[in-house]
Amino acid sequence: MSETVHNRIAMLRAERKVSRKDLAEALGVHYQTIGYLERGEYSPSLYLALKIADYFDVPMEVIFSTEPFPRLA
Repeated sequence: MSETVHNRIAMLRAERKVSRKDLAEALGVHYQTIGYLERGEYSPSLYLALKIADYFDVPMEVIFSTEPFPRLA
């Protein structure tokens, strides 16, 4: 069983025109952490995942999943 956590952080950032740096500053993390998260090189702690969901004002399930998200046409 894979422990990969898939996410839609990049999509949400693009939709809302938020830079990695701005998101990182709002969350109190280094901007490179956002890149690692987006590429799936790092899985967030529960605390960080909740902060990201709160930042985008969406349920955590909208951003994170244990299954790959379907591709948007």
